[in-house]
Amino acid sequence: MAKEKFVEAITDMETDFAQWYTDIVKKAELIDYSGVRGCIVLRPYGYAIWEQIQKEFDARFKATGHENVYFPLLIPESLLQKEKDHVEGFAPEVAWVTHGGEEKLPERLLIRPTSETLFCHHYANVIQSHRDLPKKYNQWCNIVRWEKSSRPFLRGIEFLWQEGHTAHATAEEADSEALEMLEIYADVCEQYLAMPVIKGQKTDKEKFAGAVRTYGIESIMHDGKGLQAGTSHYLGDGFAKAFGIQYTDKENKLKHVHQSSWGVSTRLIGGIIMTHSDNNGLVLPPKIAPVQVVIIPIAQHKEGVLDFAKGLKDRLSAFRTKLDESDRSPGWKFSEYEMKGVPLRVEIGPKDIEAGQAVLVRRDDREKTIVSLNNLEAAIEAALDDIQNALFEKALKNRERRTQTAYSIEEMKEKLDEKPGFIKAMWCGDVECENKVKEIAIATSRCIPFEQENVAETCLCCGKPSQHMVVWGRAY
Repeated sequence: MAKEKFVEAITDMETDFAQWYTDIVKKAELIDYSGVRGCIVLRPYGYAIWEQIQKEFDARFKATGHENVYFPLLIPESLLQKEKDHVEGFAPEVAWVTHGGEEKLPERLLIRPTSETLFCHHYANVIQSHRDLPKKYNQWCNIVRWEKSSRPFLRGIEFLWQEGHTAHATAEEADSEALEMLEIYADVCEQYLAMPVIKGQKTDKEKFAGAVRTYGIESIMHDGKGLQAGTSHYLGDGFAKAFGIQYTDKENKLKHVHQSSWGVSTRLIGGIIMTHSDNNGLVLPPKIAPVQVVIIPIAQHKEGVLDFAKGLKDRLSAFRTKLDESDRSPGWKFSEYEMKGVPLRVEIGPKDIEAGQAVLVRRDDREKTIVSLNNLEAAIEAALDDIQNALFEKALKNRERRTQTAYSIEEMKEKLDEKPGFIKAMWCGDVECENKVKEIAIATSRCIPFEQENVAETCLCCGKPSQHMVVWGRAY
């Protein structure tokens, strides 16, 4: 008899990485495709992962004095036009609303690609005095950017994100805010998503449209491509001057506020997939997995097995635990929850009950352990902690293995062609050299790391004295 095929296989990542990724997001039941290109349906399991990520960030935002708000989806064109660099940066991605029913609107409305302009309009109305500062707002919402190509979570026309917008009395306060939020992003990515990140500043070419400085966190995926996991911007007072956001200071002098904005999105789910998953499906870090432990009863038709498993689920209420009591075979269930990346499986059958034990199976390395039921909670907690740490260490080793140094553009291209990853190389600060790297090596500056290394005295492009060590790479 042919072996039962429990869960349809996925493409090996070594064969076709893009198809492997698509197979996982579909077969792990994270998304479905909608009738509009670039707009996906987040299925319950996919949305549950986002809820876990959202929960971790939201707690940190509130702990640092931020308040959640909600602003309209539609923005008048006149507001976008107020900040020159901002409008030029976003114009190619804007989706316009031109009619209300059959009636043509007197002014076009854009569907928010980001909300700086709306927040600025509001701040101009509510900020008058230094007593009104700082304003520290955050918004959880959807945005629309009309991308030419799309891939679930990584690049879409509509996606979910959070966007923080703050107003401060001084440049120092606003810049400090942007850096503080970057630290929060890095902490959640590393401690909860088990994704190692490089913190740094973006070059002027890569910074956010309208910002004075943009900071970012960069991570590396299984295939060696980089992923911008989050960005934070010091906006200066440019938006404040364009929108008339002024306050009277303690000496009763009129001044413009200084601002920051910052955001992460459902792109992080794509990052989790491409950092941790394997050829058997999704692998989720325990701290953000919607289901941390799944209980699979063995021979559940036998008297007492299902009742015992239900009692076990009640015992394990300290963890996000699921009991699968469906009539599918244990083999099918094993494959199903492996595909969905559930970190830990508990198998319990008649012989286990008699022996006072259970079998624990890890998703990351498939290691099986027999544990006493008297010690079950402690064993599960220890296993989940170990899985979390092991995933981070594995991802960190992948980044180290894929990080090289180059001293010329030609060497950079050769190394990236042979082994995709991050390249450390020196740069003079001239945008012409940055453009040349993109043209010849097909790589972009990912960030100027806060932790600098002097790998050479001269620029990899022009030979002039170097100003920064830059991490370069090919990215999503």
